Amino acid sequence: MADTDFIRGRSATAAGLLTGGDPSPVGEERPQGRSPFVILCDHAGNAVPRALGRLGLPDAELNRHIGIDIGALAIAREMSARLDAPLVYQRYSRLVIDANRRPHAADSIAPVSDGTVVPGNQDLPASARELRIREILNPYHDRIARLLDDRQARGLATVLVAMHSFTPRLRARPADRPWQVGVIWGEDDRFAREVLAELRRVPDLEVGANEPYRVDMANDYSLPVHAEGRRLPYVEFEVRQDLAGEPGAAGRWAERLCRGLEAALPRFRAAHASD
Repeated sequence: MADTDFIRGRSATAAGLLTGGDPSPVGEERPQGRSPFVILCDHAGNAVPRALGRLGLPDAELNRHIGIDIGALAIAREMSARLDAPLVYQRYSRLVIDANRRPHAADSIAPVSDGTVVPGNQDLPASARELRIREILNPYHDRIARLLDDRQARGLATVLVAMHSFTPRLRARPADRPWQVGVIWGEDDRFAREVLAELRRVPDLEVGANEPYRVDMANDYSLPVHAEGRRLPYVEFEVRQDLAGEPGAAGRWAERLCRGLEAALPRFRAAHASD
């Protein structure tokens, strides 16, 4: 068998892609947390199934922003602890399959990411794509759906918080991205704008409104499906990675973002009590 066949997953059997030595795709903390906030971290890890042979990439590529949202999981964990909030996160690299893209999206399994060709994602047969969807993407979103179903059944109010981080500068499109944190939304901006207003009160904090991204309602997964689809209020945070990766950054950012969330929630509830 050629090496390229191995890294593209053609070595996987009909029984599956993940083996006993591979981690579960889903990480979870405080599923019974009492907070109204539920935290998602779609790009928390950079694991690669053994059958995919590191996708033919060196560790340096898997460790940069194309493979993982640097610092995002550490901040999410701190927020979960401070708020007593459920946290669900994805352990596999977005280069294996992007947990925040619907399977039809062009970059769901990216053949090229920020100028880097991904050998293990070239010319994938439909069967190899389906294995990644079935064993990595679906379990993550199924777990989120079950958590939200359970909270609804118990009559618990829920606000979704998606935790991400972004590179200060893309290789493929070099331009400085000056925002320290972005507050992101799609069609429903009600809660996110309250959070934006709170964070913009913080001195010397450069906050982007739908910068450097906004929710793509057609191709993104987590917020369009789990928040917009259920009519839940939500916000997405994007923290710049050079700041998110600093020593002690997780605690500092968690405190700042939690303060914004907790200040925004009563304002949101008062403004939308009749919705």
